[in-house]
Amino acid sequence: MLRFLVLYTALALGANVAQAADLNALKQGQMESLVTYSKPLPVPPFSFVDDAGEEHSLAEYKGKVVLVNFWATWCPPCREEMPYLNALEKELGGDDFAVVAIATGGSNSPAKVGAFFDDEKLDAIPRFYDPAAFASRAMGVLGLPVSVLIDKDGHEVGRMIGGAQWDSPEAKALIKAMITD
Repeated sequence: MLRFLVLYTALALGANVAQAADLNALKQGQMESLVTYSKPLPVPPFSFVDDAGEEHSLAEYKGKVVLVNFWATWCPPCREEMPYLNALEKELGGDDFAVVAIATGGSNSPAKVGAFFDDEKLDAIPRFYDPAAFASRAMGVLGLPVSVLIDKDGHEVGRMIGGAQWDSPEAKALIKAMITD
């Protein structure tokens, strides 16, 4: 039994390294700025809330590839990339993938976020909040926007600092590769 566990662990670690190499091969266009890791990183536990004040966590997305985006209504590059995230969720969101956009900081009230979502016709991504910035601090976010790519096992495999066109062919190819892996 011990031999089986050692073999399984070695295979799993090899698969993770292979996935990182595969992601590096797919980094083209704006995705060249995606920082990837030779080994997936653990994601610290953190929570965020929805419009109703209900608490959520990434545990709800276990088994899915997740793109967690930390943003703010006052941040121009954040505002610019939100329609791309919405389009990505419309196209790829479902059983295998989700965009989790979290408005971080106290200045992102549900009223401000709601008005922005309405103005931009953002209708596919849920409205989540991190009013005290606990989630963003737990994830080591120092500036906005930051998007964190999480694998099906709940590990961080990539991070984009700054805005990106997440509905581009390059971004979709990268995420589709993670979904089918």
